[in-house]
Amino acid sequence: MKKENRLKKNEEFQIVFQQGTSVANRQFVVYQLKKQDQHNIRIGLSVSKKLGNAVTRNRIKRVIREVMKEYLPKLHQNYDLIIIARKPVTNMDYEEVKKSLNHVLNRAKLIRKSRPLRKG
Repeated sequence: MKKENRLKKNEEFQIVFQQGTSVANRQFVVYQLKKQDQHNIRIGLSVSKKLGNAVTRNRIKRVIREVMKEYLPKLHQNYDLIIIARKPVTNMDYEEVKKSLNHVLNRAKLIRKSRPLRKG
Protein backbone atom coordinates (compact mmCIF):
# COMPACT_ATOMS: atom_id res chain seq x y z
CA MET A 1 0.00 0.00 0.00
CA LYS A 2 1.10 3.56 -0.62
CA LYS A 3 2.46 5.61 2.26
CA GLU A 4 -0.59 7.90 2.37
CA ASN A 5 -2.84 4.84 2.84
CA ARG A 6 -0.99 3.46 5.88
CA LEU A 7 -1.76 3.84 9.55
CA LYS A 8 1.44 3.17 11.52
CA LYS A 9 1.75 5.13 14.75
CA ASN A 10 0.47 3.77 18.05
CA GLU A 11 -1.25 7.11 18.82
CA GLU A 12 -3.20 6.88 15.54
CA PHE A 13 -4.27 3.32 16.36
CA GLN A 14 -5.40 4.36 19.87
CA ILE A 15 -7.52 7.22 18.52
CA VAL A 16 -9.34 4.84 16.16
CA PHE A 17 -9.84 2.25 18.94
CA GLN A 18 -11.19 4.84 21.41
CA GLN A 19 -13.31 7.03 19.12
CA GLY A 20 -14.23 4.67 16.29
CA THR A 21 -16.82 1.95 15.86
CA SER A 22 -16.22 -1.71 15.14
CA VAL A 23 -17.78 -4.39 12.97
CA ALA A 24 -16.75 -8.04 13.04
CA ASN A 25 -17.24 -11.46 11.56
CA ARG A 26 -15.50 -14.72 12.53
CA GLN A 27 -12.27 -13.89 10.71
CA PHE A 28 -11.83 -10.12 11.09
CA VAL A 29 -12.62 -7.13 13.27
CA VAL A 30 -12.67 -3.74 11.52
CA TYR A 31 -12.48 -0.52 13.52
CA GLN A 32 -13.43 2.60 11.58
CA LEU A 33 -13.25 6.29 12.30
CA LYS A 34 -14.55 8.92 9.90
CA LYS A 35 -12.14 11.85 9.35
CA GLN A 36 -13.73 14.97 7.86
CA ASP A 37 -10.41 16.70 7.14
CA GLN A 38 -8.87 13.71 5.37
CA HIS A 39 -9.24 12.92 1.66
CA ASN A 40 -7.83 9.40 1.55
CA ILE A 41 -8.39 6.18 3.45
CA ARG A 42 -5.70 4.95 5.86
CA ILE A 43 -5.47 1.30 6.88
CA GLY A 44 -3.67 -0.31 9.79
CA LEU A 45 -3.22 -4.05 10.30
CA SER A 46 -3.02 -5.98 13.54
CA VAL A 47 -2.09 -9.67 13.66
CA SER A 48 -1.59 -11.11 17.14
CA LYS A 49 1.29 -13.40 18.12
CA LYS A 50 -1.39 -15.91 19.10
CA LEU A 51 -1.96 -16.58 15.39
CA GLY A 52 1.49 -18.05 14.81
CA ASN A 53 5.15 -17.32 14.30
CA ALA A 54 6.51 -14.33 12.37
CA VAL A 55 6.34 -16.16 9.04
CA THR A 56 2.64 -16.94 9.50
CA ARG A 57 1.79 -13.43 10.70
CA ASN A 58 3.65 -11.79 7.82
CA ARG A 59 1.90 -14.05 5.29
CA ILE A 60 -1.47 -13.03 6.73
CA LYS A 61 -0.54 -9.33 6.50
CA ARG A 62 0.66 -9.72 2.90
CA VAL A 63 -2.60 -11.37 1.85
CA ILE A 64 -4.70 -8.71 3.60
CA ARG A 65 -2.66 -5.92 1.96
CA GLU A 66 -3.15 -7.47 -1.49
CA VAL A 67 -6.91 -7.74 -0.98
CA MET A 68 -7.11 -4.17 0.32
CA LYS A 69 -5.17 -2.86 -2.70
CA GLU A 70 -7.95 -4.24 -4.84
CA TYR A 71 -10.64 -2.65 -2.64
CA LEU A 72 -9.06 0.82 -2.20
CA PRO A 73 -10.84 2.48 -5.18
CA LYS A 74 -14.19 1.02 -4.06
CA LEU A 75 -14.01 2.30 -0.45
CA HIS A 76 -15.22 5.57 1.06
CA GLN A 77 -12.04 7.63 1.28
CA ASN A 78 -12.26 9.77 4.43
CA TYR A 79 -11.77 6.96 6.97
CA ASP A 80 -9.11 5.45 9.19
CA LEU A 81 -9.47 1.65 9.40
CA ILE A 82 -7.83 -0.96 11.56
CA ILE A 83 -8.18 -4.56 10.44
CA ILE A 84 -7.58 -7.18 13.13
CA ALA A 85 -7.13 -10.78 12.00
CA ARG A 86 -8.61 -13.61 14.07
CA LYS A 87 -7.52 -17.25 14.38
CA PRO A 88 -9.42 -18.76 11.39
CA VAL A 89 -7.43 -16.53 8.99
CA THR A 90 -4.32 -18.70 9.47
CA ASN A 91 -5.87 -21.48 7.36
CA MET A 92 -7.44 -19.31 4.65
CA ASP A 93 -6.22 -18.73 1.10
CA TYR A 94 -6.42 -15.46 -0.86
CA GLU A 95 -9.97 -15.97 -2.19
CA GLU A 96 -11.36 -16.85 1.24
CA VAL A 97 -9.71 -13.79 2.81
CA LYS A 98 -11.11 -11.63 0.00
CA LYS A 99 -14.63 -12.99 0.51
CA SER A 100 -14.46 -12.53 4.28
CA LEU A 101 -13.07 -8.97 4.06
CA ASN A 102 -15.77 -8.12 1.51
CA HIS A 103 -18.39 -9.34 3.98
CA VAL A 104 -17.05 -7.33 6.93
CA LEU A 105 -16.47 -4.17 4.84
CA ASN A 106 -20.05 -4.39 3.54
CA ARG A 107 -21.33 -4.75 7.11
CA ALA A 108 -19.34 -1.64 8.04
CA LYS A 109 -20.91 0.18 5.04
CA LEU A 110 -17.45 1.16 3.77
CA ILE A 111 -17.86 -0.03 0.16
CA ARG A 112 -19.31 2.58 -2.17
CA LYS A 113 -22.25 1.49 -4.24
CA SER A 114 -21.38 1.59 -7.92
CA ARG A 115 -24.01 3.13 -10.11
CA PRO A 116 -25.06 1.09 -13.14
CA LEU A 117 -24.42 2.68 -16.52
CA ARG A 118 -27.53 3.89 -18.29
CA LYS A 119 -27.99 3.06 -21.95
CA GLY A 120 -29.08 5.61 -24.48
